[in-house]
Amino acid sequence: MTQTTREIRQIVNGTQVSDGAGVQLKRIIGSPDINMLDPFLLFDAFGSDQPQEYLAGFPPHPHRGFETVTYMLAGKMRHEDSVGNAGVIETGGVQWMTAGRGIIHSEMPEQEQGLLAGFQLWVNLPAAEKMTAPRYQERTAAEIPQEKHEDGTVIKVVAGQTARGTQGVIDNPYVNPLYLHVMVPADRLFAQDIEASHNVFVYLIKGQLSVGDKQRPLKAGQLAILEAGTTVKLLADQASEFLLVSGQPLNEPVARGGPFVMNTREQVEQAFVDYREGLLA
Repeated sequence: MTQTTREIRQIVNGTQVSDGAGVQLKRIIGSPDINMLDPFLLFDAFGSDQPQEYLAGFPPHPHRGFETVTYMLAGKMRHEDSVGNAGVIETGGVQWMTAGRGIIHSEMPEQEQGLLAGFQLWVNLPAAEKMTAPRYQERTAAEIPQEKHEDGTVIKVVAGQTARGTQGVIDNPYVNPLYLHVMVPADRLFAQDIEASHNVFVYLIKGQLSVGDKQRPLKAGQLAILEAGTTVKLLADQASEFLLVSGQPLNEPVARGGPFVMNTREQVEQAFVDYREGLLA
């Protein structure tokens, strides 16, 4: 196969919103700029050292039909759900929750002071799996493989596989995701081959990148949706930190209703009925 570099198709700055019980965050995918990037339904970045902006957290709320991925950069988030699961996601940890046929859960900060920062990604489930049993994959920072390169590049491999073969800790056979947290020193090139059929985005946490062969700039806090191709090339104009995420599109109808994502409006309405009648897990 001919190798082709993925260039930037769209840069998204995101929209400041309030979610949960008033948590301030930046919504990037799922915003007016881009409704979804199949199979990704939503991508939020949250971060504050002002407790009043995050202490109220995300009280109990339902989900059905997709997966939520919470990745913590800083701080602690306690989660509890309606089937007895509970735990704390700490700095550098990830929780990949498959809501499946339904679950009610809460996510509440486990701290009262200091920085709380991280990301939440919603990943769609195929129609055949939307009513699967709920499950969790939760991993601490120590359990997430780190790949260190001679040039100082460090890659935390949450899901998928790096160019050097380091395998992530998350199992997802539905969209075969890649989820990398990458730190690159200034003036170094990062390259990663990605399935040509995948949709891909890069979110720049810190620094500045030049993307692709065209060297289009990406600034901190921006998300770049990349065009079709086989290879991602990112040159760090200064020491940079970013997420690189990709997944196989499902190419199925999407019907949304708040915390429920199904294939038809009727299925969404049934989810609300089931929730009201206490039939979600």
